[in-house]
Amino acid sequence: MAKNMDWSLAGELTKKTQEEIEKIEKVHILVVGKTGVGKSTLINSIFREKLAETGIGQPITKHLHKIEKEGVPMVLYDTRGLELDTETQMQVTGEIDDTLTRMVQNKEHMHVAYYCINASSSRIENMEIRLIEYLASKMPVILVLTQSVGEQALKFEQYLVNQNLPVQAIIRLMAKDYKITDELIVPAFGLKELVERTFGLLPHQVHTAFNNAQQIDIERKGRAARRWARRYIVTTFGVGFTPIPFSDATVLVPMQIGMMAHITAIFGISMDQTTTLGILGAIGGTGSATYLGRLIVSNLVKFIPGIGSVAGGMISGTTASIITTALAMSYIEVLTFIATAEANGEEVSPRTVRKLMKDLYGQRLQRGQNDPDFQAAMADIETKKGQDAERNKAKDISQGMSLDDKVKENGQKARINWPKWSFRNRKR
Repeated sequence: MAKNMDWSLAGELTKKTQEEIEKIEKVHILVVGKTGVGKSTLINSIFREKLAETGIGQPITKHLHKIEKEGVPMVLYDTRGLELDTETQMQVTGEIDDTLTRMVQNKEHMHVAYYCINASSSRIENMEIRLIEYLASKMPVILVLTQSVGEQALKFEQYLVNQNLPVQAIIRLMAKDYKITDELIVPAFGLKELVERTFGLLPHQVHTAFNNAQQIDIERKGRAARRWARRYIVTTFGVGFTPIPFSDATVLVPMQIGMMAHITAIFGISMDQTTTLGILGAIGGTGSATYLGRLIVSNLVKFIPGIGSVAGGMISGTTASIITTALAMSYIEVLTFIATAEANGEEVSPRTVRKLMKDLYGQRLQRGQNDPDFQAAMADIETKKGQDAERNKAKDISQGMSLDDKVKENGQKARINWPKWSFRNRKR
């Protein structure tokens, strides 16, 4: 790596990512269950950063521990060391009530509760039923049956279903692989269903936070990132985007760094500076915005088929869209690779990440207008054009105007100042 490297872009991407994460409204989840049911294993299996091990904060009450970690937009409340009897149940419900009251005062809400029972116990106590009923009066509750192995767990689930408990779902799961013998291992299961059910119960405004924190459904992260990236392309490089002078190609870079930061926040990946520099280097350079912007444009002739040269020293809106689509989608693929590896406990070298980003970015650019993601973004732009036209038409009608109203008294139509994009985007 060059000694005189300008680290400004890597630092800017890290800064922007942190700013995006700070904008995310946090999701609050209560995890309840007696000692030994596997709450910590469940937490560490579903959520990244091993929250139950590294994110433990100070106890907020005798029975409630608040778990959070910087950079993860989630707060967990764990009933650590809980053993139920009449006195303890009264204390726990009182503490939860007090906690919920404080949260409301802070404009926060407990969004969902996981009530955990070890499936192998095959029993639920009356105290637990009363606690579940109390929790269900305050928030949605999912009953989680941990260590669900064999026919016994199925029978226990059916028994609980017949109890008509006020829960939103009963989910059997094995949070991690269960070894029976050296030859027989029950693979982990049920976690993805728990994530899906949780998404269905959470209010929309905290979906991004939960998606950021969970590490089970990586595909969901990718889908969310692609949806956002397409909206970004439509908004930023859509109708009316002005061609960019070659000498001012740097205007692309701040927007694209912002886009990458938002995508990183969706995935919830904490990249070190070496990895960040590798990714930036793979798309053209790791120096300043001026250097990177011009280098990206200067490589267009090599990557994008049919572009020939940068005509008149200008980059068209279509070309800018191709660049941005290639960057967004290849970056999403790289983060999917990193997130999957992290969820599996594997390490990924910065060199591997750099090579992957370079290869994917080059392939996307070579596809040009044939890239399905670019075509999808362009279809969204056409839809937006139609919607804008309908809104303008409705506005004119509401104001008592129509094209006929624009006819002069001598019968000649008045000159209409059409939007400039209709000329700029015309195929040549």
